[in-house]
This record gives sequence, structure tokens and C-alpha cells, in this order.
Amino acid sequence: MAEVAGTLEGIVGDAGVLEQVAAEASVWRRQFHAAPELRYEEHATSAFIAEKLRAFGFDRVETGIGKTGVVGVLAGRRAGPGRNVGLRADMDALPIHEANDVAHKSRHTGIMHACGHDGHSATLLAAARYLSVDRDFAGTAVFIFQPAEEGGAGGKAMIEDGLFERFDVDEVYGLHNMPNLALGKFSTTVGPVTSASDRFTIDIEGRGSHASRPQEGVDTVIVGTQIVNALQTIVSRNVHPHESAVVSITMFHAGETDNVIPQKAQLRGTVRTFNPDIQDMVEARMKDVVAGIAGTFGATAKLHYLRDYPVTLNHPENTAHAVRIARSLVGPDRVVDNMKPVMGGEDFSFMLQKKPGAFVFFGNGPSFGLHTPQYDFNDKAISHGAAFWIRLVQDRTVL
Repeated sequence: MAEVAGTLEGIVGDAGVLEQVAAEASVWRRQFHAAPELRYEEHATSAFIAEKLRAFGFDRVETGIGKTGVVGVLAGRRAGPGRNVGLRADMDALPIHEANDVAHKSRHTGIMHACGHDGHSATLLAAARYLSVDRDFAGTAVFIFQPAEEGGAGGKAMIEDGLFERFDVDEVYGLHNMPNLALGKFSTTVGPVTSASDRFTIDIEGRGSHASRPQEGVDTVIVGTQIVNALQTIVSRNVHPHESAVVSITMFHAGETDNVIPQKAQLRGTVRTFNPDIQDMVEARMKDVVAGIAGTFGATAKLHYLRDYPVTLNHPENTAHAVRIARSLVGPDRVVDNMKPVMGGEDFSFMLQKKPGAFVFFGNGPSFGLHTPQYDFNDKAISHGAAFWIRLVQDRTVL
């Protein structure tokens, strides 16, 4: 592991200090990017982070929370009462083969940081490095490095492992990069900021037959295609035009050869909603559609519906504070406080169910989209994100 470079004693508050810290953090970011780890396998990443926090002189560093999560506690030295502010970054990568040709390209075949969690972790580490030197804040900053955001509900796992019982947090904040939002810009909103993310599987059972004698079988391909078409009408004909919902079929598997009508087929996909009532309605209508169409053709079909991540709901007072902090850093014209919610899922939602707080996006500049093989976090965004974290702690500590 790389040693902690130098000291910031005597130069904190200097205009160039943050850029020095961000430059160091960009090295860490590229190390994370080159050695990505999937959900709940972030052993090297979490060990590196824990070592850094200890080297920074943190009061308390604990590992293994929610399997591979890391939490560091830093007490401020400013006189007066203060709040305990939680700051969260995610650590895991995705099962995607990287298409970039860069020096820090993933060394792990089929795994890459395609969502910027390498940058999120490095950005929070940069803030930890900066704040650890003179601790010019009241209260306590709790740094939460979370595993398994990508489909593993690592935020929920940390909570179930006693995150908020073991660490006294009054409020919690999350920061996520946004491709094609200009560098130095921030974006958030009160209320829903990311959607509920649900998954489903539909198992269809018909009757197999020779492809030349379709009258002897019950064709699961036909049943499946009719279900796919009908599911699309749930949003267009059951959801109010002022509400939002997405039903997407992303997998359709049936058959093994070209001269057999398959006896079984399977569909898989996702549902995204912002309103729990819409979420309930979509699930209920899916059950009706699946059973009804299968029965019409003489087949059977079963819907397996899994509610993964709830809606990420920003709390008004905390969102207003996050907006004030961002505007104090970059100016009012570079902060959007009424962004349209995104249909992506985010398991920071579990933390916001337990504690008040806010989820904020910061610009990654022109780039490929998240979850694509060409995506790469922009190191120039580190200083902006770290400045946000630093100011949030420094200004949020007075009760």
C-alpha cells in the first residue's frame, strides 16, 4: 500500500491545499479502477481505505460492517456543540468488460468500475485526508465506505449489521457522479431523486412438440411474446400521465434448437417507480396479465416479483443545506435544486429511510454513460466532490 504523502500542517486553508489532496486521491482512484472488486468482494479496497484512515489519525476505524464495509470516525476540535454527520461512498464494481485503453485499465477480466465508485471512494478519502489535519469543525464526521451497491443492497446490509447503533449519526449524505453534467456543477431535489428498483422473473410452462406439428403443443414462445406486448400497456393504460413508471423486459429465454417448440420459457426484467401506490398497482397488474394471457393459450405462468431498492427520498431541510453548501462553493447558477428524478436505483435509499439526509449528484463532465464499458470517472471531479464534503462537515456541525 502507498504511504500517506506528506503533511498538510500549516497550509490548510491555502488555495492550493485541496488540489494537492485531490492529486493524491486521483492516484488512489486509479489504483481502485485497475483492481476492481465485485459486490461483497471488496476486500483489498476496504483494506486500503481502512489503512489510509488509520494513517490519517482517525479516532476509530472499523471494518467488516455489512461484510466488507468500512467506517471511520473523526471528532472535530472546534469549541461548541456539533452534529454527527454521516458521509457515504460506495466501493464495488460491475461485471462488465472494460473497453478503455488507458494505463489504469482494469486488470480483472470482466470486471470494471463502470459507475464511478472508484471515484466516489477516492473523493471521500480526499475529504478525510483534508479534515483529519486540523479538525476545524465541531461534532463528529462519520465516513461510511459501503460495499455492494450494485444489486447487493450493501447499504441495507450495513444497517442490519448495526451501522446506526454502532455509530452515532444525526444525518447522512451521499454523493454520486453524473456523466455529462459539467464539472463543478451539482444537482439534486427534495423528495424522490432516484426510483424504486424492482426485479421480476416470469416462468412459463406450455407443452413441447415438434416444430412441424404446432397443433400438438402449447407454444411458450407465443405466450411469452404476448406477455411482453401486454406488459407494456400497464404504463400506457394504467399509470396516470403525470406519474412515472417503467416496465422493461430485458431477457427472454426459450428453446434450444430450431425444430422443437419449447415447453418452457423465461422472461426477466425490471420495474422502476417513484410512488409506492404505483409500485403496488404495477405488481398487481403484472400478476393479472401474466396469469390471464398464459391461461388464454392453455399454458401456466408464474410471476416472481422482488422489490430490491426503495425510492431514494431526500429530506427537505437536509437537501436545502446541501444546496446552500454547493452554491457557496460554485455559485448559484451552477447548482440545480429541482432536478428531474432519475429512473436508476440506489441503495442509499435504505440509509435515508433510517436517518434524515440528502443524495446529491456532481458533474463528471463529458463522458460515456454509467454502466457502459467505455465509462471512466473524471479525476478532475475529485476536488469538487471533496470540497463539498469538507464544507458540509465544517458548516453542518453547529446545532
